[in-house]
Amino acid sequence: MLRPLVRLLLANGVGYATLMEVLKSVFVKVAEEDFRIAGKAQTDSRISLLTGVHRKDVKRLRQGSANRLQQSAQASLSAQLFAMWTGAPEFLDAAGQPKPLQRLSGRKGGLSFESLVTSVSKDIRPRAVLDEWLRIGAVELDLDDRVHLNLEAFIPKKGFEEKAFYFGHNLHDHMAAVAHNLADGTPPFLDRCAYYGQLSESSVEELAAAARKTGMQALQGINRRALELKAADAGKPGDKRRMTFGVYFYSEEDAAGKDRET
Repeated sequence: MLRPLVRLLLANGVGYATLMEVLKSVFVKVAEEDFRIAGKAQTDSRISLLTGVHRKDVKRLRQGSANRLQQSAQASLSAQLFAMWTGAPEFLDAAGQPKPLQRLSGRKGGLSFESLVTSVSKDIRPRAVLDEWLRIGAVELDLDDRVHLNLEAFIPKKGFEEKAFYFGHNLHDHMAAVAHNLADGTPPFLDRCAYYGQLSESSVEELAAAARKTGMQALQGINRRALELKAADAGKPGDKRRMTFGVYFYSEEDAAGKDRET
């Protein structure tokens, strides 16, 4: 369940330490809001008991400091290196652009990619960072063994923030529906999928096209009716609710070779 998320996080420079800090804050927030005992104050000690988060961290997170993650402590190594290379005067040329850096430090020291990495972290080998950055196209090596930074590799793709917003929204609502159903919530939310394996690539392409067509028809139908109902509900007394209806299609190589449909 978590592998696609971790793959996405790593691809966008979000490491374990950052994720753990976010998870801590979520554990504390959920325990504080959803696991109260009627008539009793929700204390740091009880939240620590519920979550396993240390009481000092609970206190810090409840005071709101979790919402202000410190760049130096939480940002990924790549983000810190990029910030240093593009912001520190010694790494910039006369035009304010990142200088090409020698891959290795010389006997007399001086600026190099190796010294850049070790100035930020001595726990990660500079060669490991270089190999990863070469893999993703963040840097290039020239014939003089100098490392050139590719600024474009660190600029989010067009519309990334919007995509990330809907990514979080959609996954939250789907996960909330599944958690509700697993907890025997009533009435259960709609959560149905069709699974098939051992299909040829052409068959998957045909099914993907059919899914896009029928999926869009379903979405457009729900959207039209939702607009009508929203207009009719305007001004009506009572609490308001929100809803999400979505469709998705996914395929990959079938290693298990198992067919099932639910």
